[in-house]
Amino acid sequence: MTRVAIVGGGLGGLAAAAFLHQAGVAAVVYEQARQLREVGAGIMVPPNAARMLRRLGVLGALSERAVRLDIGWEFRSWRDGTVLSAQDLTEAARTGRLYGEHTYTVHRADLLDVVRGAVPDDAIILGKRLDGFTESADGVTLSFADGTTAGADVLIGADGIHSVVRAALTGAEPAPPAHSGMCAFRALVPAAAAPAYARRPAQVVWLGPGHHVVHYPVSAGEFVNLVAIAPAGDYVTESWTATATIDEFLAEFEGWDDRLTSLIKAASTPGRWALLIRQPLPRWTRGPVTLLGDAAHPMLPFLGQGAAQAFEDAAVLADCLASDLDDPSFALRRYEAGRIEHASRVQEGSHARADFNHLPDGPEQRARDSSLRAADPLAANAWIYAHDPLSADSGAGPALLGLPREAVTWTRSQASSPW
Repeated sequence: MTRVAIVGGGLGGLAAAAFLHQAGVAAVVYEQARQLREVGAGIMVPPNAARMLRRLGVLGALSERAVRLDIGWEFRSWRDGTVLSAQDLTEAARTGRLYGEHTYTVHRADLLDVVRGAVPDDAIILGKRLDGFTESADGVTLSFADGTTAGADVLIGADGIHSVVRAALTGAEPAPPAHSGMCAFRALVPAAAAPAYARRPAQVVWLGPGHHVVHYPVSAGEFVNLVAIAPAGDYVTESWTATATIDEFLAEFEGWDDRLTSLIKAASTPGRWALLIRQPLPRWTRGPVTLLGDAAHPMLPFLGQGAAQAFEDAAVLADCLASDLDDPSFALRRYEAGRIEHASRVQEGSHARADFNHLPDGPEQRARDSSLRAADPLAANAWIYAHDPLSADSGAGPALLGLPREAVTWTRSQASSPW
């Protein structure tokens, strides 16, 4: 029996374990924390993520705590709240233009709970911080900080942006992380303290010079989630547990529409983290070791696709391994071949979005606003939201399209990195 070890018990790691178990492949998740928990607040579940959760059989459970959106990507002007563009998702559903699934917003902890529910209890081992691993003819040996070891035939690094597995695979990034010059604030506002416009089942994006703010309801409407992007200055802490003050948060949006600043004033203690840019990797896989989710393609939060891309990774990885249990290294190459182009494109798109969102007032900003008013707000995101990595019609690449074995075979000399 093929032994699969997954390092990281976040959304991506648990999704990989869930899809593998669904496919009949035993997998064990090793998580460094003493309990499974998701920091942060809200998260988008766009149609491509909902599609994967439906396949996993947990979308129904999630919908009990999620908010199904009627309006997506409602862009507003920072100065007076003028609506520049909005996706009418109810009309899209009526006319069959909804990418096959609805869009939801949810608290991250609720999403983690439903995905975790699809993984057997004995397949999750907590308190295991990976120090490193070694490869041999017998597979991979994982070494943990508590002095214990574990053996596996396949190692999946789902250990996030500071991935130990990625560092061991690559030695050094093709380019070191670059400071974007931006930071993110996040906070929750009790619905009772939020204005009516913010309680609507809508994803609202306020655009302004060098800044933008996104908000939407979560937790079955009990809270409004706030995520704001602002200049970082000398702030360089990249941590989901660092905090700021309401005054610091509010100071970044002085002069913005009163409806937005009143929402910020009602928020709980905000988190704050610096946004670093990491370029796409040329490879995710070496032999029996591969990467998944943020460990493979960390992206800025501007497209709301971090978890969605991890879920797609997990579904494809499980399909490939289940089809090639006798040759897991080949299965991992098929997985990489089927995912790396699309996920890297999304990653690069998330980086580019900052320029679009943060234009200073002037001719370029007015041209952007005019383009938003004129564009079909549903068509622009079809390449992401309609994508199904398990469908031959999606352009998913060679992973699942019966490509011959030699087409996904490569040597280190062919790669653009030394590993």
